[in-house]
Amino acid sequence: MASTAEFAHHMIKEIFEQPQALRDTTASRVSLEEAVVRLPEVRISPQELRSLRRINIVASGTSRHAGMAGQYMILELAGVQVDVDYASEFEYSNPLIGPGELTILITQSGETADTTGAQREAKLKGSRTVAISNVVDSTIAREADGVIYTHAGPEISIASTKAFSAQMAALFLFALYLGQVRNKVPKALGQYYIRELLGLADKIKAVLRCASQCEKLADKYHRFDDFLFLGRAIHYPIAMDGALKLKEVSYVHAEGYPTGETKHGPNALIDEHLPVVIIATCDRNDPGSVVRYEKNVSNIRGFKKQSGQVIALASEGDTEVSSLADHTIYIPQAPELLLPILEIVPLQLFAYYMAVRRGLDVDRPRNLVKSVTLE
Repeated sequence: MASTAEFAHHMIKEIFEQPQALRDTTASRVSLEEAVVRLPEVRISPQELRSLRRINIVASGTSRHAGMAGQYMILELAGVQVDVDYASEFEYSNPLIGPGELTILITQSGETADTTGAQREAKLKGSRTVAISNVVDSTIAREADGVIYTHAGPEISIASTKAFSAQMAALFLFALYLGQVRNKVPKALGQYYIRELLGLADKIKAVLRCASQCEKLADKYHRFDDFLFLGRAIHYPIAMDGALKLKEVSYVHAEGYPTGETKHGPNALIDEHLPVVIIATCDRNDPGSVVRYEKNVSNIRGFKKQSGQVIALASEGDTEVSSLADHTIYIPQAPELLLPILEIVPLQLFAYYMAVRRGLDVDRPRNLVKSVTLE
């Protein structure tokens, strides 16, 4: 399992393993015919889930970005208030949580020190806990009331790729499950989402065909030392993780920022020396997505007037964004809540090829470890 096979590094191998990781995480837990999600490992009664007042999602690093995406999924599908916090800050903030609430802990290894500390703090205050982990029988899984295992397989590279997309898929499963338990998701809508979820693996395969395009972008931009990654709503955490990947493996300073916040400061930085990566996809069946898209197009026009170099992620068939941006990477059509799982792939590829082009140790970035077991 540790061999890179025909790939040059573990990171690129694991990026290309995402379609299978997604299938393994989702397929056995859904029934398209019955339009149901089954999560027996959660081990919290439907009555408790129906009476939840709030959900707290606690994680660090890339796992926290998955939790931020999960926040939008749960709000939309289950109608429960969701807060997201840094695991490293959680136990020091005297969180006002207790009975009637659920705390979801997300960690690839299941041994992350600050996340296990946050879990123990939540349990002391009376909150129920559910762990999302890629490692069976890990500490956090053993101590939780319930668990959703991601079946991404071993992830050797320090920068998380397939585990991240599997975490988002697990959170979507939980959101849909919770929405069904709370009678918020009609059967037809459930079937629609399950069908789309099961189709994501093939769509990721299609996105992976942009690898050569991402390599060419790295050839062009590998000497730049600063990047700005932008996204709105559920796409903002994807911009955050795209920036994090670039920092981790390429040692390039990058910021992930909400697109609408650029006019509140960062706009002063945008010129020909600061490339902007903007997520400008659109689910035409979602009115909110269309509004966000129109605002993104306006933002791109503004960046170009400032001589900014724009790399855009756009939905297939979008000619408006491609006519404005310097470079456009196309993402297959998908529902708004599932687009993030597709969008992260080209950002992972770009970070990988940037690191390769800069001659760095892709799988073992300096000063980082795979599992942070000391705070």
